[in-house]
Amino acid sequence: MAPDPHARAAFTTSSPEARPAAESAERPRPRPLPRPRKPRRLLVAAAVAVLVAVGLAVPLALRGGDTQERAAGVPDAKDVAAHPDQSPPRELIAAGRTAVSAYYTAKLVKQPDGNAIGTYEWRLLDTTTGRYEKTDWAWLDVAPGTRTAAVLERDLPVRRIGLLDLATGKVRRWIKVDRSVGGVQFSPDGGRLLATAYRLNPDGLFKDASYRWNDETVPGPKQSRTGFYVIDVASGRADFAERPARKSEAPAAGRQDFSWSRDGKLVWESGGNKAIYYDVTGRRKPAPDQEAGTSSPEGIRSPDGTLMTGAFVGEGDDIVSEIRNTRTGGRAAVVPGQQLLAWADDSHLIAWRCDPEQCSPGKGEFRNQLLLVGLDGKVTPLSGFRAPDLRDEGRWTPLFTRR
Repeated sequence: MAPDPHARAAFTTSSPEARPAAESAERPRPRPLPRPRKPRRLLVAAAVAVLVAVGLAVPLALRGGDTQERAAGVPDAKDVAAHPDQSPPRELIAAGRTAVSAYYTAKLVKQPDGNAIGTYEWRLLDTTTGRYEKTDWAWLDVAPGTRTAAVLERDLPVRRIGLLDLATGKVRRWIKVDRSVGGVQFSPDGGRLLATAYRLNPDGLFKDASYRWNDETVPGPKQSRTGFYVIDVASGRADFAERPARKSEAPAAGRQDFSWSRDGKLVWESGGNKAIYYDVTGRRKPAPDQEAGTSSPEGIRSPDGTLMTGAFVGEGDDIVSEIRNTRTGGRAAVVPGQQLLAWADDSHLIAWRCDPEQCSPGKGEFRNQLLLVGLDGKVTPLSGFRAPDLRDEGRWTPLFTRR
């Protein structure tokens, strides 16, 4: 049975790449891809869509500490693994210290009684073959070093988290929890897991929560978050902090995962146009010094800490984004790309950029590919182009991990 096209549109519009910048992280995880000529207009439209649609937050920013060992079979950090003829990729994409450890596509699956579930289909890196293999996990994250993935089974939420070996594809160990969880993320050093707990499937759409979207009635999400676990990977100890979903007058996202701060000392959630921080016991805290001066926590620092990714600043046919100095806050460089995703080293980044010949609004600004871009402006294609239709079920979103 085919899914309702209007419900699918709502699910796709609220996907990570359509979320406003303040809602995305280093992962979810996802900031929007601005239209080259009118980026502000798209940001506003995306923000409205998040408030009235499903709100699947998957921040997919770079994770991982600086001292992790590289996994066997992963190329040396100086190497670039590029496949500009592949989209979605079949073989490893990586540059410098960063690898695409997994990627997902998304679709809507119709359920009985007018309900539906937004479903992620993940492909995970096999570090033995260097290829991406299809999985049946509902949710996952990859630890720095690209040796281990934390995986959740289908029919979210679930009461156990698997630690999967990327070389064998086998679960080495299960960590059981008392409350059901629907999302999981490794800490920057890989030693802990942050698991967000829910009573209901956070990606579910329910007929009895329907709302109007584009002049149609579509099933809507339900808030059911109860809090989060901080789990020690080595021992399996899981400490729960109660933090229910924030109440909202507008239809709010069902998925409201927590994310780690850059230093791994605090966790945060989106609070509209700002981030709200908590310690690991759930007590509210001020923003860390290194994040207090930024509009949101998703800005990514260079490995040496001197530079940070900034906003899209293109005009006309100029498809560029800025790099800022972390000490002064001033602009340090302008590089090709619509969305800066991860640092390969101190002078190169991985970015999305649309096809320069089709970037005009309404033509193909979302037909984009992964690029390695240098502070000197040099560009190296890493992947093929994605389909320009945001609702295309083959459109893929990468997960970046420190290797």
